[in-house]
Amino acid sequence: MAFKKTIDVQAAVAIAAAEAIAAKTQGTFGVGGLMLDQHGNVLQSLHNNVVKQGLVFDPTAHGERQLIDWYYAERAKGRDLPPPQDITIVTSLDPCCMCAGAILAGGFNVVVAAPDRQAGINHDTAAVFHALPEALRARAASTFSYPAILGSSLYARAASGATPKSFFIGKTIAEPTQALCALVFEATSDEVMRLFRTDPPQEQLRDPATLAPGHAITRALKQVYPDALAYRCAPHAPDAGLAPFLRQAMTRDREHGGAGDAVALLDSFGNLLLCMPGRLTQSGIRSAFMETTRAYAQLRYKLMAGATPERQDEVRRHLGHPKDGTFVFARGPDAGAASLMDLGAYGSTMEGPLPANNPAQLQYVAPAIAQAELAAICAALPPLYSDIIRIAPTQVADRALIDAIAQP
Repeated sequence: MAFKKTIDVQAAVAIAAAEAIAAKTQGTFGVGGLMLDQHGNVLQSLHNNVVKQGLVFDPTAHGERQLIDWYYAERAKGRDLPPPQDITIVTSLDPCCMCAGAILAGGFNVVVAAPDRQAGINHDTAAVFHALPEALRARAASTFSYPAILGSSLYARAASGATPKSFFIGKTIAEPTQALCALVFEATSDEVMRLFRTDPPQEQLRDPATLAPGHAITRALKQVYPDALAYRCAPHAPDAGLAPFLRQAMTRDREHGGAGDAVALLDSFGNLLLCMPGRLTQSGIRSAFMETTRAYAQLRYKLMAGATPERQDEVRRHLGHPKDGTFVFARGPDAGAASLMDLGAYGSTMEGPLPANNPAQLQYVAPAIAQAELAAICAALPPLYSDIIRIAPTQVADRALIDAIAQP
């Protein structure tokens, strides 16, 4: 790694900006970040990897999320790393809900350069964090730093949020570096968003259950989840037939350090494509939803990377965008940081408005909190989630499925 240590906020943000430029070169969202220990040693630097080779690779591959997974992976290998409260993540762009939830769930500190008025957790730049559930606001105020940018341009700002950790000698950001962080993201956003709109409309999708068992798409799908296509319901209407698959994944979630959650992905025809547990023993932020949405995106990516346009079109038609199907959570979101992360990751998967004919794209079986409280949490999220995507988790309608999951 070229950079070994930094004890200056400006120097750290410059590293994040360099990563953001590398992301732009790759053709993905121009965002970068790094992780520092309590002495300013650079532990790792990464950039956004949502897009690779002109294809969506992983909608959850934001810089901050990847840094946190890297941290947990290194600790699992036996590396002696400081506890999260002694770690600082420096990012070129205000964390989205997914990354903010991951940061808060792990207990890390963060220093933020540019604002993000659509998806940033501090989208209104007030540093009071009304976009967070109330129980998380004080924690964010004590760990999220927005250093001062001295000057008179539109990029200037007063310091807000938490004071950066004491090892930082310089605690301000230069206007040109701030501008670079903002402009690199702006220069990439529209092009990357276009890639999220390359999937065919629902009426042009084809039923993967009609493919031959030996078809490459079927084989790849079953390699990821052997029970794929073993269950089918009416479109967007999961019923009690899904319960055995959810319960099996819930058991595996407990074995992997979770509380017994699972997430299923049904396509627009009602076919079960995936049903996965979390892997919290491997990383504190590898929830069931993160595993499911990432696995599906990477399955599509592997089938399309390097393929002909005709083959790519075939994959997109048989494995459609999740927005046309249904995510089914065994356990509904609550007011905690991990659920904020999941809701944010869901937003990163959708990236745009839900289809008018599929407003209940996100469903859950067992509620964790009252529906009204959950709706209020979603309504308070930054504009991308509340106004554009309009995230609105709803409980499944099938009483038999609810009863089956409620059984001990």
